[in-house]
Amino acid sequence: MDQVERVMELFAARGTAQYGREAVSQTEHALQAAALAEAEGAAPPLVAAALLHDIGHLLAKRVENQDDRHEEIGWGYLKQAFGPSVAEPVRLHVPAKRYLCAVEPGYFDILSPASVRSLELQGGRFTARDASSFQATAHADEAIRLRRWDDRAKTRGAPTKQLADYAGLLRALMR
Repeated sequence: MDQVERVMELFAARGTAQYGREAVSQTEHALQAAALAEAEGAAPPLVAAALLHDIGHLLAKRVENQDDRHEEIGWGYLKQAFGPSVAEPVRLHVPAKRYLCAVEPGYFDILSPASVRSLELQGGRFTARDASSFQATAHADEAIRLRRWDDRAKTRGAPTKQLADYAGLLRALMR
C-alpha cells in the first residue's frame, strides 16, 4: 500500500469526525481548503498541502484543552512521501495564524470561536521578533495562503470534489 492509499484510508476511518467545534467534518474541511486553493490557481503541491494540512488531527490522540501539535505530526507524516513543497506549508500553517494575528489588523476578528480557542492553546499571537523570524522562513508565503484557505474552509454543504478525485494529484507529487 502506498502513501496515497494510506491517506485515503485515514480519511475514510477518521475523516467523518467533526472538525473541532466547527460545522464541518475533517474531510469536508480538507476538501474545501483544497477547492479554495484550486480556485486561486495554486500550484499542485500547495493544493495537496491544503488538502492535507490537518492530517495530523487524524493521526493525533485528542486531548481536550491541549494543543495536539497536529501541524508537526502532519509534517512528520508527509515529508518523506511528498517532500518540503507539501510538508512545509502544513508544518507552518499554525505559525502562520499566529503571525497573521500579530501583523494584520482585523485578522484576529475573522477567526471562528474555535480557531480563537486553538490560537490560545498554540501560544497566541507572535511577538514582533517571532513575526519577523517567521516571515523570513522558507515556505512562509505558502503557509500564509494555506492559512487563509483554512480559515474559510468551514462552510457546511459547500460544493467540492470528492477525496478520490485528488488521488492522481497526490500520486504525481510522491517522491
